Amino acid sequence: MSAAAVSLPPAKPPLVHHKSSYEGELPSCWGHRGASAAYPENTLASFEAAIRDGAEGIESDVHITEDSEIVMFHDPHLDRTTNGTGRIQTQKYHGVLDKLVTNKSPHQKIPTFRETIALLMRPENMKVFLNIDVKVDNDPERLFALMHEIVSSYPDFKTVLAPRLVLGLWHPKYVEPATRLIPYIRLTHIGMSPALARKYFWDACGAFSMNFSCLVGADGESFRKECKAANKDLYVWTVNKRAEMIEATKWGAKAILTDRTAEFLKLREQMNEDWLTVSAETTWKFQWTSIWYTSLANYLLASWERYVLTQAAGEFKLVGR
Repeated sequence: MSAAAVSLPPAKPPLVHHKSSYEGELPSCWGHRGASAAYPENTLASFEAAIRDGAEGIESDVHITEDSEIVMFHDPHLDRTTNGTGRIQTQKYHGVLDKLVTNKSPHQKIPTFRETIALLMRPENMKVFLNIDVKVDNDPERLFALMHEIVSSYPDFKTVLAPRLVLGLWHPKYVEPATRLIPYIRLTHIGMSPALARKYFWDACGAFSMNFSCLVGADGESFRKECKAANKDLYVWTVNKRAEMIEATKWGAKAILTDRTAEFLKLREQMNEDWLTVSAETTWKFQWTSIWYTSLANYLLASWERYVLTQAAGEFKLVGR
């Protein structure tokens, strides 16, 4: 059977059940770039630390090197986080990028997608999710073909691996190639604008991974309600403050992406034991506690997001047009 012929129901991340009076379920903990507050971001050490903390998932970004190796890396350039320089796409991984280490200690090499999938397939990690953030400088045909080659190399990948993979898309041009080349991976839109999410990704995606700030105000609240009514999962990033963790839990987020996995998991234990006390730490006044939660700030962020994405990947178009 060809990849395009495969049709599987979307998988949902594991939700954490609790024993308190809170009506619902506590969000899963996904390590944003791993446990990146404590370890160098997007490294195997950071991913492993998040898993040791008890995170149900890890999140990482991907780029393709000149010799067609998918690497787990946020920036298109090496300079900020490693002792290398220049653009990832123009350099070979083998013999070049694999010799580099992170600036932050403990110094780590740049991991590949291949190595990260192997980490997920260890017997002790068979329930861990991987949220893949597809950066828009990637060629979708090339990226998804390489991903399929790696994922499909595992026996029973459709049942033991694919349901734990979440593909995060910023730009609608990635929807059709992903649906065609890796249809067994669940599609999620990553963004900062509920308006863009509704217009360009609503029908294609079963989940939405949204910036925390854009979900605070009136439009964010409406979007949260729309997701709930349509049975679409909501993931929230990047949530590092205690008050924001509590608010995202009140919203019914299915997963919270955080750099501070140990802190969130400790808070989640407190929520589980005494939700009423913890939830009282934030009130309706929360939305006025930061300028970043205002309509103006979110409008500017959404406009900036669309401009940057358009410059990098072209105009937004509805899928199929």
